Amino acid sequence: MYRYDEYDQAIVDARVDEFRDQCRRRLAGELSEDQFKPLRLMNGLYLQLHAYMLRVAVPYGTLNARQMRMLAHVARTYDRGYGHFTTRQNIQYNWIKLEDAADILAELATVEMHAIQTSGNCIRNISSDQFAGAAADEVTDPRPWAELLRQWSTFHPEFTYLPRKFKIAVIAADEDRAAMRLHDIGLQLVERDGALGARVYVGGGMGRTPMIAPLIRDFVGADELMSYLEACLRVYNRYGRRDNIYKARIKILLHEIGADEYRRQVEEEFLAVKQLGIDPPAAELARISEMFASPPFDPAAPDSVDRTDPDFALWLDQNVKPHKQSGYAIVNISLKPIGGIPGDASAEQIDVMADLAERYSADELRVTHAQNIVLPHVRKADLYPVWQQLGEAGLAEANLDLISDIIACPGLDYCALANARSIPLAQKIGQRFAGAGRQRDLGELKLKISGCINACGHHHAGHIGILGVDKKGTENYQLLLGGSGAEDVSLGRITGPGFDEDGVVDAIERVTDTYLQVREQGERFVDTYRRVGMQPFKEAIYG
Repeated sequence: MYRYDEYDQAIVDARVDEFRDQCRRRLAGELSEDQFKPLRLMNGLYLQLHAYMLRVAVPYGTLNARQMRMLAHVARTYDRGYGHFTTRQNIQYNWIKLEDAADILAELATVEMHAIQTSGNCIRNISSDQFAGAAADEVTDPRPWAELLRQWSTFHPEFTYLPRKFKIAVIAADEDRAAMRLHDIGLQLVERDGALGARVYVGGGMGRTPMIAPLIRDFVGADELMSYLEACLRVYNRYGRRDNIYKARIKILLHEIGADEYRRQVEEEFLAVKQLGIDPPAAELARISEMFASPPFDPAAPDSVDRTDPDFALWLDQNVKPHKQSGYAIVNISLKPIGGIPGDASAEQIDVMADLAERYSADELRVTHAQNIVLPHVRKADLYPVWQQLGEAGLAEANLDLISDIIACPGLDYCALANARSIPLAQKIGQRFAGAGRQRDLGELKLKISGCINACGHHHAGHIGILGVDKKGTENYQLLLGGSGAEDVSLGRITGPGFDEDGVVDAIERVTDTYLQVREQGERFVDTYRRVGMQPFKEAIYG
């Protein structure tokens, strides 16, 4: 994985010193909250309902054990003993004291971590495929490119104050495990005639106006990719709305001028940007790529697994995925125990995952956009002890991609923007569908909950999505069906009138019962929905 050079470390250390002085002045009353707000947001510090929340960057979701232990230390020392892993592959802490904020950032800096690009109208933390470097279907490891993007975008003088926040995802396989087309820019690395390059999608996003990014360029050579992205951002920065926060995202610009006109302007800008020589030399990409070299795999590692234990076999089938190297596997650790809070992990659990990564996974972990954790390089011979230790820590739930593997934002329990609670609803749904047999019978069913229209829980992209709204002072939940953030990307449609908390759980059960009645052999829920349409589900829900 990437290691800081002297420039990275100097940048992060200087930012900590700067923010320490800003916090001191705020605590002394020398800065008002209005003056302090843009400064703290540039350092990932939000003021939520009950306390400050600190969001820590995990670039492209990659961590080592030392960094993971630091996250546990922050949770134990400065929060209430847990952290919340987010849909941006970051982690956030919900109970931070302002007087501790700079100390936390200073401690994070000792393990090459920071909170830069986790807030503000800048290019946010670059996300990627959580199986990068381990998946057999990728054309290359996308993380060196994500790292180049991180370096290009950090404190970019032209893009520090964009019209609105800006999110980029990079993948390198046809299977989209990062919701790439629901980003402001989505890149799919591909090969053409023996050359590496990227398909470029622009203008996706969720929030109050969800859109799927159209293809803007079918192929940009790797040696010109930075110039092309610079051109994409320049056109947005020039014409993006700054007079209306609700119309400021790049998806609105593309909607208003059209993809063809945006493409024309980008191509024109691209010709000018190429003259600046901002694309890194091949030697720089090679230097970065060396840091992402595969670990020394054992070619003699046995490729079989003893499945005698039925509970272990169930976990293998659900949470363990194929690896590019014979004798190895990709382990998905579910942070969605039945009745738990989606994405939360205690300091003790974070330490356990760090220990497992160090011992069994080449000292590497990944945070997923579905709020789970991945051990990317585990010998098949080690899967049973890994599973046992996960079980002892309460981390062996065998529910990846099942109905209880719920994505949920913090909602009204923490967030000042939320209209409704997400966490209690997720807990009720998990408990309603707790039976392993029932979940497996339903099969792949991605359920996602947002507590407000900002869609931090990705409800538009759920096979079943739930949006919490305020209805005359009471919490109300709209139900959506048919969304997907994968390569078959689609946006969910609202079924009809909303429900209270218990009512929406009942409605979901009626939806799943209908699916079981009308599905055909081998169909996932979303496949059945696309075949039969909304009407059978509406009739079951509303009568």
